[in-house]
Order: sequence, then C-alpha cells, then structure tokens
Amino acid sequence: MTNPCNPRHPDTPDRPRRPAIRLIRFGQCVLSALLLTALLTSWSAAGTVADRLGRQVRLPDHPRRIVSLAPSITEILFALDLSGRLVGVTQFSDFPPAAATLPKVGSYVHLDVERIVALAPDLCIAIKDGNPVSVVNKLESIGIPVYAVDPRDLPSVMETLSELGRVLDVHPRATQIVTGMRQRIDWVHQQVATADRRPGVFFQIGIAPIVSAGTNTFIHELITMAGGINLAQGPVPYPRFSKEEVIGLRPEIMIITSMARRAVFEQVKRDWQQWQAIPAVKNDRIYIVDSNVLDRPTPRLVEGLEQLARLIHPDVFKAAPRKPQP
Repeated sequence: MTNPCNPRHPDTPDRPRRPAIRLIRFGQCVLSALLLTALLTSWSAAGTVADRLGRQVRLPDHPRRIVSLAPSITEILFALDLSGRLVGVTQFSDFPPAAATLPKVGSYVHLDVERIVALAPDLCIAIKDGNPVSVVNKLESIGIPVYAVDPRDLPSVMETLSELGRVLDVHPRATQIVTGMRQRIDWVHQQVATADRRPGVFFQIGIAPIVSAGTNTFIHELITMAGGINLAQGPVPYPRFSKEEVIGLRPEIMIITSMARRAVFEQVKRDWQQWQAIPAVKNDRIYIVDSNVLDRPTPRLVEGLEQLARLIHPDVFKAAPRKPQP
C-alpha cells in the first residue's frame, strides 16, 4: 500500500490531475506529522528536577528502559511493580529471585559503562552514596539521564519510594507501600512501649575482625525502634571489637547476620557459646538472622524491624494482637 506521505504515483501526461485527492493526501501527511509530534512529545523530557545529589536532571516523561545501579534500588523498583521496565541491574541484585535473571552491569561500585550503554536505557537510577560520580557524569555526557536517590534508613526508604513513585508515574503504588510500612512501624512502637526495660544488644556484621554498627547507621535505628540498646553505639559507623571487648560489654542479646555462608555463621555462634560469662550465651539468646532484611535499605527493613523486636522482646510480641498486613 502506498504511503500517502510519500506518493509513488507522479503525474504523467495522460493522467489528469486530481487536486481533491492531493489535498486529502496532504491532510493525511499533516495529521501523521501531528500524531508523530504528539508521540515524541509524550516521550520527551518531563522536566528538570533536582535529585539527591543536588543535580538538575532532565527526566523522560515515561521511561520504559530503566537500569538500576544498586541492589537496593532494584528491590525498590520491583516493589513498585516496575520489573517490566528494568533492563539491567547490578551484581548481587538477588531479591526477588527474578532480579537475578536480569542482565548485569557490574557492581554498584564498579559499573560497566559499556554494558549500560549497550542496554539502551532511557533512565538510570543511582544511589547517592556508593555509585561513582565519575560514572554518573559519563553516562550523562552521552545522553543517558541518571537520577540519584538516597535510601539509608526506614524514613529515607519511604521517602525514596514516594520520590520514585512520582518520577516513574506509579504514585498510587508507592503510597500503598509507604502506608503499609507506616502502619507496621506504628504497630511495633505500640508493642515495644509496653516493655518494662530495654536489654543490651550486640549486633555482629563482621567475623574477622568482629564488626558492629555504630549510632549513625540504620541498624542502630532498628535496634532502638525494636526496644533494645545498641551496645556498639558511638561516632564510628562500623566499629571493630576484640573478643574481650565484646565479653566486657556483657550483651543480653547477640545477633549475627548471615548471607549464603550459613555454616560459617553457625560456627561463629558455637564459638561464642564457650563464653558463659556473657548473659546472651548463658540465656541462649544468640540469634542468626538473614542479612538482606537488615543490611539493605529497602521496604523489607520493616520485616527486619519486626524480626528484631520479636527477638528482643519475645514475651511482649507473643501476647501482641495481630499485626497489620503489608
């Protein structure tokens, strides 16, 4: 069929001119051009907005090819039901399981720019602390917009959800998740408020050397919200301890985070169990928990909060009414 915008029937001496048909064809060309302009406009930049790096980023209106530059961002985008738009993720993006099947673009610290460009994204989502600014600038220089967010703890995770909900036009879904998170946080607060005391908690995130979490970390926030006292609190974000120092702290509860090497962490637990002077050992209150729900700033931090609260105050939560559903 002949394209009316590019007629392949030139006038010939024996063919009479048909002005009316020509006018219709001209009208069709104009209409097609207008439709094309409208389509391009809908995919043009939605506007310039400031991201969490303080940069002015020109965003596409409806990005359809998104590359996530950190595992936490990948998880947040899946929570927002945007997996269908994700075309690339970083190494260790393993939740939900479907995230592990997506093309990888390096680690969030060592990003593969060529791989990112090959995926032809119309938007990359970065994290403020972690992704190299040099890579962000390079992607921007070749026309790929990069929007940086800053999920660090429960409040900022909820802010990030709301922010990406607006940027990616999924605000209702973001509001639903944030509302559910707030309800569950409030429920934990209500239960913890009934506890008569706050036990001392030592949270171990490193084996050799022994590493814990200081005051300016979301782990400290979770321990406090869950009704415990963080024995590693202080100005150093991730302080190191000797075994003797930990024994001297006399933790009532010890929490060890594990990833894939479960057997290693079970051995660490057995090593601590030799020290009966530690109240947590004496009362069998050493726990191994999944690191992903406690070490990654995503909506699952609420699960981590609930889990910690139950470990710290089992009696309170055993008698608690049913918690809100996510």
